[in-house]
Order: sequence, then structure tokens, then C-alpha cells
Amino acid sequence: MTTQVEAAPGELLADLVADGDVVVLSGAGLSTESGIPDYRGETGRRRRAEPMTYQRFVGGAEARRRYWARSHLGWRHIARAEPNAGHRAVAELQRRGLVTGIITQNVDGLHQAAGARDVIELHGSLDRVLCLGCGRRSPRQDLHERLTAANLGWHAESAAINPDGDVALDDDRVAGFRVVGCASCGGVLKPDVIFFGENVPAPRVRACFDLTGRAATLLVLGSSLTVMSGYRFVRHAAALNIPVAIVNQGPTRGDGEALLRLDAPLGRTLTDLVAALA
Repeated sequence: MTTQVEAAPGELLADLVADGDVVVLSGAGLSTESGIPDYRGETGRRRRAEPMTYQRFVGGAEARRRYWARSHLGWRHIARAEPNAGHRAVAELQRRGLVTGIITQNVDGLHQAAGARDVIELHGSLDRVLCLGCGRRSPRQDLHERLTAANLGWHAESAAINPDGDVALDDDRVAGFRVVGCASCGGVLKPDVIFFGENVPAPRVRACFDLTGRAATLLVLGSSLTVMSGYRFVRHAAALNIPVAIVNQGPTRGDGEALLRLDAPLGRTLTDLVAALA
């Protein structure tokens, strides 16, 4: 276990990042300033929605109807979201050659929209759709247009967006929604994301372990690390004596492995970090 460092955390973070070979592990807290809520942070505590599980999704047509009705509304919000100062700061650090890898647990594509390259999307992306029958991947916008055409008389509104891209919606509105199948084979369509209860593909996990193992510093941004999916890379770094720095609002599961811990807003902290390294 590494030793906790408390003195001058902003300067220590700048020193770590200035040495380069930083791998970023980002979570939902990085996107809250773009209007996308998280699961376990402040915005998450204000919601009570249960996320869709893989078992429920594949287990019945009604569960899929409920998901796609809610997600059809929520997608408009996700598609309009723009990168915030935190995303732009990470992209700038990568452009300067200080960040050499980005692993994100987010499914919103905002790292790439900010200009980041070669991002490993640990949990997939909402802007793609996967057919469980033929395995074809297609753009989410294509499905959005097909669902809109199939539901011309269907109208619903919701103000509460969830981090996985769906919304709160009454059952009576869900009942009138029509789901469409794969345009190629008619099979069941699923967003190209990892649902709760579903495993991340092994090659993707190995790539993340390899990237973490080559890092000089693992920088965790906006993740509570509650689930093992992301926390395992913190444990891997700590086992290799790779310094772990965490910037998050609220405690995280990885605080005990962290050399440096900042409880602070992501956008401001990362913008200040970029300025300090100019």
C-alpha cells in the first residue's frame, strides 16, 4: 500500500503529470459538468432509477420495450451533450504528450468529442447499436431515425435523465412504444454498452491492464471505483508500485491505494493543472 500524501496536493499532481506517461481512468463524475448525471456521486444520490441489467434485457420483450422507449427519449439529451473543461483538459494533456492512454468507464463519447485519441471505452458507447443475432454494429442515429418513424403518434416527455442514457417514464407511455429489430436480420438490438451483469470482453480488459502496467502514473478522474470493473486497474497499478492519483468529489474505493487524493470539481482542477504545466 502506498503512503497518503496530503501537503500541497495541486502541486504534487502537477509534478506527477509533468513526468509524463500518465494513463487516465475516467468515470461518470467527469461528465456531470456536461449535464450527464453519475450513478453514485451527488447527482446520483438525487435519483432512484434502477439501471437496466443484461439479464432483464435479454430475458423478455417487455423489458426491451421499456428500455428502448426510455432510451429513445434520453438519447436526444446524450447526443446534445458537449465536452466540458475537464474533457478538454485531458485532451490537451494528451496533445502535449503527457497523457499516453485514456481508459473511460463512460459511454457518452465526450473524450473523443473533446479531441482525445485512442480512447479505450471500457463499457462501450451509446452511439453504436449491436445486433444480438448477426453481430452487426450500426450507428445509434440510424436507429433513432427508425424508432422515430415507427412511433410517429407516440409522444412522451421526461426531465430526468439517467447516466446510461435513458429517462424516467410512466408505464402507460411505455406500453404504446414500438420497438424495431435489426435492419439486416430482424434480430434483437442492444446498445453497444456493457449492462450491469454483463462482462467486459476479455481482450478489452487485457488491453487496459497492459496500458496501466506501462504507466508512470495512473490518474483516476471522477470515479468512485465502487465496481471492480474500474477498481481492478487501480489495484493493478498499486501492486506494481505505480503511483495512483485520484481527483473525485467524494470518497472512492481506491483511496487506500492512492498516493494523492483530491476532493475537488473536475473541470476547475484539470483546467488549473493544464495552466500550471504551461
